[in-house]
Amino acid sequence: MRTLYAADFLVTMDGDNRVIPDGAVLTDGDRIAAVGPVRDLAGAYPEAAVRDLPGRLLMPGLINTHTHSGLLRGTAEQLPVWEWLRVHIDPMHRVLRPEEAAAASWLCYAESLLSGTTTVVDMWRFMDGAARAAAQLGNRLVTVNYTGAHPDHDYFDTLDDNERMLTDWHGEAGGRINVWVGLEHPFYADAAGLRRAIAMARDYDTGLYTHCSESSIEPPEFERRYGKRPMFALEGLGFFTVPKAMIAHGVWLDSAEIALLAERDVGVAHNPVSNMKLASGMAPVEEYLAAGVAVGIGTDGEKENNNLDMFEEMKAASLLAKLRAMDAAALDSWQVLRMATIGGARALRLDHEIGSLEPGKKADFIAVRTDTPRMTPIFGSGPYANLHHNLVHAVRGSDVDLVVIDGTVAAESGRLVNADLAELIAAARAAVPGLFERRSAYLAEHGGSPGVL
Repeated sequence: MRTLYAADFLVTMDGDNRVIPDGAVLTDGDRIAAVGPVRDLAGAYPEAAVRDLPGRLLMPGLINTHTHSGLLRGTAEQLPVWEWLRVHIDPMHRVLRPEEAAAASWLCYAESLLSGTTTVVDMWRFMDGAARAAAQLGNRLVTVNYTGAHPDHDYFDTLDDNERMLTDWHGEAGGRINVWVGLEHPFYADAAGLRRAIAMARDYDTGLYTHCSESSIEPPEFERRYGKRPMFALEGLGFFTVPKAMIAHGVWLDSAEIALLAERDVGVAHNPVSNMKLASGMAPVEEYLAAGVAVGIGTDGEKENNNLDMFEEMKAASLLAKLRAMDAAALDSWQVLRMATIGGARALRLDHEIGSLEPGKKADFIAVRTDTPRMTPIFGSGPYANLHHNLVHAVRGSDVDLVVIDGTVAAESGRLVNADLAELIAAARAAVPGLFERRSAYLAEHGGSPGVL
């Protein structure tokens, strides 16, 4: 069945960043059949069902290129990243149970959907639960197992777990679930583990994903271990020989490393709120973009953000770049919007399917309210064109009131279509006490997680 979604504006995020006033998206099943002015499409496709969305704009669904499901929101605060891992995060992973991991994924994907994120890259544990949550809720999901492949870090998922996800879940839910190979960090894998992770990504023709260069202590540690800066160390290990490779953060890379990422077509997930909160630093995003690196935006996890609102993340990305450069014109609003949509899709090598509203692509889009103080005034074109600035600097996730993925409505008017939010919140809250009690017991006995570096 064809459906015509008609709104005040259509923000395509195509190569020209076209904005179509009184624009529409025509869907045919799970694909976009046409985009253009409402009048033209209504005349050309009179048989299509029409959904009028006055006081709304349509734009591609947002793509969160780095997050972690979790249940530690607001309880893992005020520590730099490696100490934060030792005291809060690694002890949690040592005691986490599958049902708790699943409850976290349900809640985090619900939060993401309701705020306009249609694709989530989730590095998490016991990923069968995450995949089941996405399959029912309707979001698009790239699973990245939180894998340790080193005797000192055997409390994470294993590469066996990751391979089972590849065989059981890749391409499921009508293609909405993509499975990548994940490593928590290159330091969390020994030589054999690194070789196997790289081989798995090649054998299954999929992506390889890890954290890297998040904090200032990493480059000297890579120099000590490998005699090279981080990206050249990964290059030497064969990390970039896989079909798709992506790193999260990339805060402390130099110009030669950035050029290497561009040459090897490696994607980067930029996480401005997390990088500020953990005092990790300011990523050289403009240098990445100038070099041609594909950059997406990520919220990071619920514990290091502390929400999954990609609109807030866009604003943070814009402001942090201006502060870093001491230039109010740095990282303009169109660049930020592209990172959150088509740029994130390109980083994931999914730009042929998602990230912009163009015929033939998946019908993943959202409606954002324009009848709010935050969107007033609004000009789609002309000397005062401000629609893109408002989307980056003013809109909140709560302004999203329609989410369509694969041509199917997944959220509408602040409600999930395929789950009850109150039930998901209750399940997450019920899971927390046992998790925290076991983590406290571990910390009392061990005093933290040894050997992070």
